[in-house]
Amino acid sequence: MPMNIKQLRNDVHSSIDKIQTADDLEQFRVTYLGKKGKITNSLRSIGAARKDERVQLGKELNALRSETEKKIEQLSRRISELTTADDQAAESVDVTLPGTMVSFGNDHPITKVFNEIIDIFIQLGFVIAEGPEIETDFNNFEALNFPPNHPARDTQDTFFLDVLDDTRKPFILRTHTSPVQIRLMQSMKPPIRAIMPGRVFRHEALDASHSMVFHQVEGLVVGDNITFADLKAVLVHFVRRMYGPDVSLQFRPTFFPFTEPSAQVDIQCIFCKGKGCAVCKKTGWIEMMGAGMVHPRVLKAVGYDPEKVTGYAFGMGVERIAMNKFHVNDMRLFFENDLRFLKQF
Repeated sequence: MPMNIKQLRNDVHSSIDKIQTADDLEQFRVTYLGKKGKITNSLRSIGAARKDERVQLGKELNALRSETEKKIEQLSRRISELTTADDQAAESVDVTLPGTMVSFGNDHPITKVFNEIIDIFIQLGFVIAEGPEIETDFNNFEALNFPPNHPARDTQDTFFLDVLDDTRKPFILRTHTSPVQIRLMQSMKPPIRAIMPGRVFRHEALDASHSMVFHQVEGLVVGDNITFADLKAVLVHFVRRMYGPDVSLQFRPTFFPFTEPSAQVDIQCIFCKGKGCAVCKKTGWIEMMGAGMVHPRVLKAVGYDPEKVTGYAFGMGVERIAMNKFHVNDMRLFFENDLRFLKQF
């Protein structure tokens, strides 16, 4: 039995030298001091020894147990300190390392132009009016003086829904933001000074200058003694704020069902400075927007008296303006989500 205690002590010391981690220490504790541990079992077996040996065996085994418990406590403290030091080292920041640049998001170029257009008109006293993208035939066509046989009413140009409105006509995806003008005039009396930004839909083939979904900003001013000169002053101010004070523009007579007289507003080609190039088709001018005085029939359709009030309206495609502003020759690039392209703006 004395040799067994000596061997047990040697085993304890040998095992202690191999302890490196908290898991090793726990395994050591269970092996020697657990319920079925070697020291624990030896203490239980003292009763089987001779009577004259029990006292000495008990002293030696208790001393070994106390020594082992003390060693476990010391090792536990040391391992804990080492673990804490390792964790602190892993979490520490080396202030001598070069910093890492944070990648910031940015507005889409269409959003940038949208916001710039809106800001210019807000500074002129316009308010923002919005409406639904699903519209009635009345708001999108009839109230805007589109005749029943107008090409815009054809399925080749407009998306019709399989849902009928109160007049038994199908709802449509709005082809312009002009229906917001109708809703606004129906809901309030003059004076009105508002812009209508939003998304519109046309049944068109996709190419470099056309899309089935695009964005418009339209404007409407209605009140007493509103003239074409007022319209011209506002648009000249807008164009020069958008493209610079030196840009030239022209008003060409044209036809729109909802305005009379109507004009097409062109700006001098910003690519060739009016000399003629492929972008402006050798004309020196780029089409920018349509405008005109609100047609009397439109005023009557919303309950206004065209003998008492007049107004003007204008509308522009945001993608076209962005293409001109950023010198982009293909509208589709704006919607392909290519970060190599979008990060340039």
